[in-house]
Amino acid sequence: MAGIDLSRRLVAEALGTGLLVAAVVGSGIMAESLTGDTALALLANTIATGAILVVLISILGPISGAHFNPAVTLVFVLRKDLTAQDGAAYVLVQIIGGIAGTLAAHLMFALPVLQASEHVRSGGPQWFSEIVAAFGLVAVILSGIRFERTAVPWLVGLYITSAYWFTASTSFANPAVAIARAFTNTFSGIRPVDLPGFIVAQIIGAVLAFALMSWLLRIPSAGHIPIHPESSS
Repeated sequence: MAGIDLSRRLVAEALGTGLLVAAVVGSGIMAESLTGDTALALLANTIATGAILVVLISILGPISGAHFNPAVTLVFVLRKDLTAQDGAAYVLVQIIGGIAGTLAAHLMFALPVLQASEHVRSGGPQWFSEIVAAFGLVAVILSGIRFERTAVPWLVGLYITSAYWFTASTSFANPAVAIARAFTNTFSGIRPVDLPGFIVAQIIGAVLAFALMSWLLRIPSAGHIPIHPESSS
């Protein structure tokens, strides 16, 4: 991202979040229209989401870091990899891009453009699921950056693919995507009234992951580097 001006980074974040949401919402609409089997529809939704994440992070990561997620952006602000002012701008365009992605999905499937979701997603298990989902996502990103940077697109895509199925909430793990999904009364929607619980849980999960991984991934000082047996002979 060195040398890339803020305006281009913001466009990348808006575009990436918009395409991500279009894939999530659009694949949900397509799946629901093709099958009455909820499990099969969720599987189709999962595959499309995981696949688009690999693509978007690969092509836009070199421009903006490919956050597409206010919780991830918050972590990079806390790491001081991004200024608070730039982070706020990232979050704003992520939300705008996400909502645009929902509207685009509606247009593609000839649905009313403006909708409000009636899909209930609330309660302790759902909120705890979002803490776990966001925690895992941030842990995967930070670990990937530390040990296997080139694999991050695949790590994130595979993690979200898995988390769709092992969390009760189907792993939103992203405040911008959650907000955007409140604007669709289709398979992937969430009631606007349920947003606060999801967003708070996602932020908690992300901050907990930042705290733990900052310690776990800390580079040891020279005095704490293990001595290999052969080097002491």
